[in-house]
Amino acid sequence: MNRTIHPEERMKNAPPIQPVSMALSALAEPVRLRMLRILEVEELSVGEVAKIVQLPQSTVSRHLKMLSDVSLVAKRSVGTATLYSLLLDDLPDELRPLWLAIREQLRGSSEFEEDSRRLKLVLAERRLDSKDYFGRIAGDWHEIRHALFGQGFTAPALLALVDPKWTVADLGCGSGDVSRLLAPHVERVVAVDQNEAMLKAARARLSDTPNVDFMACDLEALTEVGEWKVDAAVLSLVVHHIENPAAVLNEAAKILRPDRGGGVLLVIDMLAHDREEYRRMMGHRHLGFSPSEITEMMEEAGLGRVRVHELPTSTDSRGPGLFVASGRIDR
Repeated sequence: MNRTIHPEERMKNAPPIQPVSMALSALAEPVRLRMLRILEVEELSVGEVAKIVQLPQSTVSRHLKMLSDVSLVAKRSVGTATLYSLLLDDLPDELRPLWLAIREQLRGSSEFEEDSRRLKLVLAERRLDSKDYFGRIAGDWHEIRHALFGQGFTAPALLALVDPKWTVADLGCGSGDVSRLLAPHVERVVAVDQNEAMLKAARARLSDTPNVDFMACDLEALTEVGEWKVDAAVLSLVVHHIENPAAVLNEAAKILRPDRGGGVLLVIDMLAHDREEYRRMMGHRHLGFSPSEITEMMEEAGLGRVRVHELPTSTDSRGPGLFVASGRIDR
């Protein structure tokens, strides 16, 4: 006698096969590939993924739901939070080789390197978050301090360590950001730019800062305007705009005097990247610099004790990663 099989029972007994075509559709969106890459490294909440890929949480939630629906990511609840991850061993058999092939093609992309930098920052924020990762512990000093005083005071306050007798050159000063920060802590700032419009903007912005002098000068010809020396010089987001960076670093080194404990050149710029549109849109001559490139140029300019450090990446920044390089004239 034949037994009638109800539809519910048929569905229950059917093998849970996820069509590869649906997974391919989910993988067609580049941002979802970025999410999978970071979720294979670390289990993350929606908010953390949003910080890394720099998209609204609602958008990220939608993408993660699609990845979850096709079994490319797993999710679990911890308290009020939902965590997502990609565990290679837990992928369905038909999807594992697909993801491995795609992941191999993504290797070395600068976009994924920037996501990795932001992932490190998010993980550091976890460790420093005194409310505990999911807010289980509230109200300790870390949060109280930020609530009372904000988060931006530490770096400017550390400028008080600079010798107050120094004269510092802000080379390529633009609208005067560096000069404004340095002026309260040193005897004199020389703000140098070859663009008169920029100098005009800087003068207006720093009109109430009497210890800032302004100089119109080509950065490749600093020593041609007369004999002048400074204790330290700063090139902040300038060198990538210069056709011949080595020439600028050489000129900057020549105006340094080491006799008062100075002789320091500081360079802040972008790490090497592949955003070609920056050449067209913003006139960049160079797509950043590798640590070895900037070290070589500074040493060829006669600077010693060169050090290059990658700067922490802010989760709300959209540009490439930054570095700070320093070198000294010891003669």
